[in-house]
This record gives sequence, structure tokens and C-alpha cells, in this order.
Amino acid sequence: MFQSHTKDTILTFDDLYNECMFKRVGEKKFKKIAFWGTGFILLLTVFFAAFIPSIKFDYDFEKFFPIDDEETAYFFEHREKFESDNDFLLIAIERNEGVFNESFLRDVETFRKELMDSVPHVELVQGVTNIEEQFIFPGGGSSRRPYIDLSSPDLKRDSIRIYRSEELINVFVAEDAKSLCLFLKHEDYISKKKSDKVIDGVKRISEKYPFEKVRVAGRVIGQKYYITKMVYELVLFVGLSAFLIIIFLLVAFRSGWGILIPQFVIFASLAWVLGSMGLFDQPMNIVLITLPSIMFVVGMSDVIHLVSRYLDALRTGLSKFDAITVAVREIGFATFLTSLTTAIGFFSLYFVKVQPIQIFGIVVGIGVIIAFVLTFVSLPFLFILFPSPKYIYNSKESSFWSNKLRAWFQWIIRSPWKIILAYSLLAIISVMGTLRIRTNNFLMDDLRSSEPLKKDFNYLDAHYGGVRPFELVAELKDTNDNLWSLDNLNELEVVEQYLTDTYGVTIKSSLVHFAKVINRSSNAGNPDKFELPESNSKMRAIKRGIRIANGGKLYSSVVDSSGLVLRVSGTIPDWGNEEVTRRNKKLEKFLDGRDSMSPWKFKITGTAHLFDKNLRYMATSLVQGLLISVLIVAMIMGFIYRSFSMVLISIIPNIFPLIAIAGIMGFTGIELKTSTSIIFTIAFGIAVDDTIHLLGKFKFELMKGRTKIYALKRAYLTTGKAMILTTLILCSGFLLLVFSSFMGTFHMGLLLCITLMVALVADLTLLPVLILLFYRKK
Repeated sequence: MFQSHTKDTILTFDDLYNECMFKRVGEKKFKKIAFWGTGFILLLTVFFAAFIPSIKFDYDFEKFFPIDDEETAYFFEHREKFESDNDFLLIAIERNEGVFNESFLRDVETFRKELMDSVPHVELVQGVTNIEEQFIFPGGGSSRRPYIDLSSPDLKRDSIRIYRSEELINVFVAEDAKSLCLFLKHEDYISKKKSDKVIDGVKRISEKYPFEKVRVAGRVIGQKYYITKMVYELVLFVGLSAFLIIIFLLVAFRSGWGILIPQFVIFASLAWVLGSMGLFDQPMNIVLITLPSIMFVVGMSDVIHLVSRYLDALRTGLSKFDAITVAVREIGFATFLTSLTTAIGFFSLYFVKVQPIQIFGIVVGIGVIIAFVLTFVSLPFLFILFPSPKYIYNSKESSFWSNKLRAWFQWIIRSPWKIILAYSLLAIISVMGTLRIRTNNFLMDDLRSSEPLKKDFNYLDAHYGGVRPFELVAELKDTNDNLWSLDNLNELEVVEQYLTDTYGVTIKSSLVHFAKVINRSSNAGNPDKFELPESNSKMRAIKRGIRIANGGKLYSSVVDSSGLVLRVSGTIPDWGNEEVTRRNKKLEKFLDGRDSMSPWKFKITGTAHLFDKNLRYMATSLVQGLLISVLIVAMIMGFIYRSFSMVLISIIPNIFPLIAIAGIMGFTGIELKTSTSIIFTIAFGIAVDDTIHLLGKFKFELMKGRTKIYALKRAYLTTGKAMILTTLILCSGFLLLVFSSFMGTFHMGLLLCITLMVALVADLTLLPVLILLFYRKK
């Protein structure tokens, strides 16, 4: 605030704005400025709108890995040594009568060959119909025999051999023998354009065959599915937002003027934000899909407050120019503060070191500022250029709100300690619920159970050893040690046995695993010989077999160029972050117990492991961001009121909704994950808006010399209706998100709506009580 020339008069920021913008300009000159200003804004809007079609869509899940993190850097180094653990497709082909049918197996093999020959960017397609068992003879010679010999089929013999080869079961053949699985390896780090060609090719070719059911899972099909859904939902949310805007404006203002003028500002704000994304080549990620709904609620809130005060001023008989002056003076600074605190809530997401969340916070925060600027620049221009609306007063409606708010206020001042007690009990119950919150995450829990992609994922997860990647790195402690030493490999086998028997990993690729397969082959396929050889001399023969297999690619897929680092790769069922973390701790305890005698040091890595770490990391960083957001808002309130008690009074009603929503999540079993954890920061930034409007009006009345109780009453009756209407608008906008196919977006919309309703009730009941009991007028 600023001191004016007179000792007893206080000139605020909005007074200064009013003095400079309106009084000094004059009505005639302001009309001229409004004409050219509106034209310039319209041109800018068209300019930004032209870039909206240029927006790209991004589904690079690796961007959700923590930034500047040691384990993230380690994973990328590890992947450079070997290959990606997630650039493949699993294709399950079902036959309920059993897969060991000659006609069915010939179709599968023809299908496999066509995938290999006709689909671009495919490097390898393997299945039980083409993989072979290798035999090594004592003299050094070798031979191969297919597991299924379609040239002279004996399916009874072949099925027995397959089920005696444990590395094939639940990898290429389901244990119930009702489906086969093809492993399709495509180029690493494949682009969206190339991945679409792979998926379209698989779908096109599979439709040519009479298979009962073909299920596909993998990163590229997830990418195609998510981006298709993201485009659809972006259009859906824009359409639903436009419909809701028209309905709300029609109900609120009941005139074509009241619909068209505010709509211009709201859609111009959205066009500026989306156009800027297209202009600066910022892709739309899965979190930013909510942008249209958020811009709708933020823009509507600003517009409703300014238009409502403008119409109120017209009702008192003021001219358009004077009504604009009054509206901007009384609403401008409070709305600036609400926009600032909302933007701070989003900007605080920058402290979450996860790139899509950071981008979401920055883009939406900038959008909030753009919406405020366009509202308080464009609307005054449009007010002065267009005729005033005919419908500006309804005495019956005014009496309804006035009577209700007056009755509520009288009840509040008669029952302050009852309200304090009620909120204290609710806070205790909410804290109890908060302690029940689980931090968990599943690979596909963002999709509804009815989605075909999730059904296919769940089938492959259940029948083929899980779809969640598991990656363990084993590195020799002594650089002079021999990788092929039988003692070293036996120690590694102990660890792999633990992974298989205790942890539940289906190991699909490791040096020990390959050595055991070749050792069995060297003993005429005897399943009892699926073990490491008994002597180093036999191990040397197996070493030669592994080095030459697949042109050396088999060896390089599990051993790095230094010969010191090994890769143990497999899959596990999608148990969820909580269960995997528990098993990882048991594994680390097991490895620590063997560390002194082991020549190896081990480290868990991989994409799924980084996702799990990301979830734990986000909880910490979001708390940090929320605390910074609360601190900044507290500093703003302290600067305005110069009162520590008023800082506490303003913060408490906005902390309570966060505790309440955490309690609801705990009691209802909604787990804390990426999508639900960002709710708290967003909700605080938006919920504090009503508090600022009520306290701003309260301060305005105090400056007129009113008593505390009368100033509070005037503030309550004046801002109460606008607070209720804007909260209903905000909740309606966020409820649009429940139409999303993504469960994270669904929960975000639902929980934000509940939080804002709780915040409204707290502002209408708890906030007045705190002011009455604890604020001391200076």
C-alpha cells in the first residue's frame, strides 16, 4: 500500500491504477484507446490461434524420470552398454482348444514370417514355431533342432519337449497351453511416426488370419493409444468447456451481451496459451490435457467477479465509464492477488524435478496470468464500446441471496466456539485418514478396467510371467577377475535362484540362463542338466557357443564390452510400487548378507524401477513446493495487512481443505501417485482466492471507518454470492475431467472439486469466526 498526500487517506494499488488509467485519460480518449486496443488484441488472438494446429502430442514416459538424479543417469549409461529394456511388443495369440494344432501352428509361423518381412522397423520376431534348441558335441561340433518341426510334425513329442524346457513356459507358451506369444523386437527409441507404422502393420497382418484373439502389449502401442486418447480428450474438454461457459453466462447475465463479451475473453485466453505452445514447439503431454478445463475455470472466475461488480455499479445509476472505474478499483487488486496466488500454486510445481509436471506448472501458471491480463484489459474496452445489457437487475434474486447470507452470518456470530469445535474434530478425523494413505502405482492404473489396451496388458501380465520389466546389474569387484570362472558364475546363479524362487522374477536374459540352456543341449536335451556345467573345461565349450550364437548378439545383450558388467533381465507381474518396494528391500538384504563372500556387486535399475523411485521422490518434492507456495501466500497477506494474526487467519481455512481431502483419500483408498499428488498444490493456489476476496472487501470496509463486526458483515453479504457462484463454476469446470478415460485425470477433477467445495464452506464459516475471535483492528 502507499500513503497519499493526505495523512488520513490510504491509496492502494487499485486506486493508483484507477487514477492513471481512467481519471487521467477521460472517457472520450478511453473509447479511442479501447477501439484500437480491442483490434490489436483481436489480431494477436488470430495470430496465436493460427499456431494451435501445430501442437504436437508427446507420450515419452521416460520424461517422468527424476531430473538430475544419479539413478536416472546410471540407467541411461546402462542402456547405452546393452539395449533398451522396453522397445518390444508381446503378441499373444489365443486358441481355447489348445495351441498344439498343426493348422494353427502353421498360421502362427506364417504370421511371424510376414511380420518380420513386411512390417518396417522390426529387427526380430521370435516364437515357439521358429526358435531352436542347440546341441554341442564333445568334439566341438554343434547342431540345431527346432522345438516344433513343421516339416515333419509330431506335436505330442514336441509339446513334451517344450514343457520340459522351463525357459519357454510363460515366455513363448502359456502354462495352460491356450495361447502362444511372439516376441517382436523393433528399433530402439522409435519415433511416434515409426511406431505407428509398426502397430498398423501388426494389426493389418493379424486381421488376415483366423485367430480367435490377438492381444498386443508394449511401449509403442501404449504410445499410439495414449496420444489418440489425448487428442480426443483435448477436443472433448474444449467442447464441454464451451458448452458450460454458455450455460453459466446465460444463467448469470441472461442476455446476449452477457454471453458474447465474457466468452471472447475466455476463449482468447485459451487461444493465447495453446497458440504459444504451438509457436514455441511445446508438445501436449498427458498432464496438460487438463489445460482447457483449467483455463475455463480460471478465466470464468476473473470474468464473473469483474462483470458482476460492473453490473452492480450500473444498477446504482452510474454511467458506463464510472461503472468501469468502480469495478476495476474495487475488484482489480483483489483479483490480481487471486490470480497471483493461483499462478504461484502452479509455478511451485517447478520444484518437482519431473519434466512433464514442471512444464504443466509453468504453462498453466502463465495461462492464469494471461487470463487476468486479458480480463482487465479486454473487458473494460468491450464494456465501453458495446451498449450496456438490458437485464441488469432482479430484486427477487437479490433478496434471496441477501436473506440467505444474512441468516448464515447471524448463525455464525452466535456459534463461534461450536464452529471451532466442529472443525477441530473434523481435522482430527482427517489426520487419521491421512495416515491411511498408501503410496502406490501400477503401470496401467491410469486406464479404466474396461479399456481394451488394459485388458490385453492384464492378460499378458497374468499368462506370460508379467509385463513389468526387471533389470539387475552385476559387476565384478575385481577388474582382474575372470568373468567365466565357474565359482563366479555359481555365485551369480545363487542370486538368480533367489530372484526366481523368492522374488518371483521370470528371467529371460542372463549369462547364467544362457549357459544353463546350452549345457542342457550339450547333454542331449536332458532337463535335469538345466544347470551350470560341472567343470571349467566344459564351461569353455559353452563360452564358445554363447559368443557365436546369433552372430554375437546374444553375448553382447548380457555382457558389456569390458567383460566386467553383466545384465540380468526379466519380467515380473505388475504387483504395484508398494509390493515391489517391499521385495526390493528383501532382495537388498539378501545381497548385503552375501556381499563379503561375493565377487559381485549388484544394482537394481530399469524403467519400472525409476518409475517407482519417481513416485517416492514426487511426494517429497511436492511437499516442498506446497510449503513454498504457502510461505509466499503468507508473505503476500502479511505485506497487505501488516498483521501476523491476519496471516494465520488467512492460511488456516485454506490448509483445512488439504487435510480434509487427504483424509478422504485415506478413508476411500485413493492412492497417492503422480496424478493425485499434484492436487494439493493446485487446490491451495485456487482455494485461497475466495479468502482473498472476502478479506479484501473486509479491509475495504475497515478503511471506510466501519467497526470490525459491521465491516465483516458487509464483506460477507457483498462477496458471499460471488464466492458461491465462482466455486460452483470452478467445480463444474473440474467435474468435466471425470469424463476422461485416464483415471489420473478423473481423480484430479473429482478431488479438486471436493477440495474447492470444502474450501468454500471453510471460507463462509471458519474464516469469519477466526476474524471475530482473533483479529485486532489497529
